[in-house]
Amino acid sequence: MYSKKVIEHFQNPKNMGKMKNPDAVAEVGNPKCGDIMKLYIKVKNGRIKDISFETMGCVAAISTSSMITDMAKGKTLAQAMKISYNDVAEKLGRLPPIKMHCADLSVKALQKAIKNYGCTKTKTY
Repeated sequence: MYSKKVIEHFQNPKNMGKMKNPDAVAEVGNPKCGDIMKLYIKVKNGRIKDISFETMGCVAAISTSSMITDMAKGKTLAQAMKISYNDVAEKLGRLPPIKMHCADLSVKALQKAIKNYGCTKTKTY
C-alpha cells in the first residue's frame, strides 16, 4: 500500500518537533480525517534556514510533513511556494489516491507559514 520511502519518513521523520523562536508558524487541518499539521520556519536572507513540524495524523500525514520539510529547507521562499502536492507525492514514491490529501495539506501548511512570515515583514513573497 505504501512505498518504502513513505514508511521510512513515517518511522524516522525528519525535522520533527516544535521549533524555538520560529519566524513564522502555520497550522492546517482536515476535518474529514482529523489530520492536523503545524509547521515552523526560520528565514534568513530570503531562504528557509530551518523548518520543522508537529503532525497528528496517519502514516501519510506524518510522511508528507517530513518530506515537505526536506524539500523546502534551503530553498528561497519563492522556490518553496512552488512545491506542489504532486512533487511531494512523487518524492515519496507514491501515495494511495485516498491519501493524496495529505500531500496537499503539507503544501498548504508550508504556503501558509510563508505567507504568515510575509505578513510580519514589509516584503511580499
